[in-house]
Amino acid sequence: KGPLAKNTQNYFLIALRAFLRFLAKKGVKTLSPDLIELGKSRDRQIKFLTTDHLNQMLVQPDTSKPQGLRDRAILELLFSTGLRVSELTKLDRDKINLETKEFGIIGKGGRARVVFISTVASESLARYLTTRQDQARPLFIRYSGKQDDDLRLTPRSVERMVTKYVKMARIPV
Repeated sequence: KGPLAKNTQNYFLIALRAFLRFLAKKGVKTLSPDLIELGKSRDRQIKFLTTDHLNQMLVQPDTSKPQGLRDRAILELLFSTGLRVSELTKLDRDKINLETKEFGIIGKGGRARVVFISTVASESLARYLTTRQDQARPLFIRYSGKQDDDLRLTPRSVERMVTKYVKMARIPV
């Protein structure tokens, strides 16, 4: 398929260095892992949404249905708080305080932090929660599939949902 990308080459070099360190620990005489240098990789370009693109996407969910209200609340919460998708899906109803518009989260690496919710996201979340008839703990539940004990949305489900609304809004990013 052609030459390997710089990042791919670096992954191979990192594996090779790890193997050489392993051999050195076992007493095998070999090339020093420190002699293998990684190639320079270019800085990644950050992709971001304009305000217009974001607004286009936020109006896509059909808020006349519970699923649309949930999706709108998810989008508002993701973009107003900067939560990781995995953090969003772990949220429980009783952890969110809509009066103070804040909640605590245990993030990546086990670090605890306080997250603040925008007024628009808080209102969207309140509209969604008033339509919920169940007593399930998860903040965001699924409406399709087998309705067993665990109704919690998965991170992959949220990713698919976001992709769906990006396509519906015809956003290039």
